[in-house]
Amino acid sequence: MSLQKNKCDPVLGLKVEEYLKLKGVNTPIISELLSVKDETKINKIEKHFGSIMDILGLDRQDDSLMDTPKRVAKMFVNEIYWGLKSENFPKCTVIDNKMGYDEMVIEKDITLMTNCEHHFVVIDAKAHVAYIPKDKVLGLSKLNRIVEYFARRPQVQERIAEQIYHALSFILDTEDVAVVIEGVHYCVKSRGVEDHNSYTMTAKLGGCFKKEPDCRAEFMSLIKG
Repeated sequence: MSLQKNKCDPVLGLKVEEYLKLKGVNTPIISELLSVKDETKINKIEKHFGSIMDILGLDRQDDSLMDTPKRVAKMFVNEIYWGLKSENFPKCTVIDNKMGYDEMVIEKDITLMTNCEHHFVVIDAKAHVAYIPKDKVLGLSKLNRIVEYFARRPQVQERIAEQIYHALSFILDTEDVAVVIEGVHYCVKSRGVEDHNSYTMTAKLGGCFKKEPDCRAEFMSLIKG
């Protein structure tokens, strides 16, 4: 999904990011630099990436390479790292649980494409997210959008599971939330150990998903089914 400004809630985003900071799972950022205009960021990244290409010995006069610094700069700011700004947090439609629904709501196999903050290469993953409603029910697509928001920043897989969990717990006012992520890390696959078969699983479970073995087992069986 690309960023849709008309579907963002800056006020909620700021509250969520403050809550994540309180929980100690916020992304390490320098807040005052986030307010720099996107156009300024693009110009600076273009200049510095061009220097990297020069150091590598690439001929930037070649018609295939001459626009690469600008492309990369626009990609960083407009496409793959817009989740660094709390103003881009998605609107979250919450309704009263008038129907008294008290079983799991599960969204399986949510696309999660992010970048490893250690090497800035791709983590190709999927997320399984569940919660048990109390007083509030969240629009289903909002689960996908929250996952996307936290994916659009440099990440480690452990932290993104925590961030998705705590954001949902805050919005829904319940600890009965579960997040499981399965990811292929290209910092493992394309470099270093170059293991093409392994993938990484992380889980953040709260409330009954953590404390009640039957609840945990049911959730795990349903996401594997």
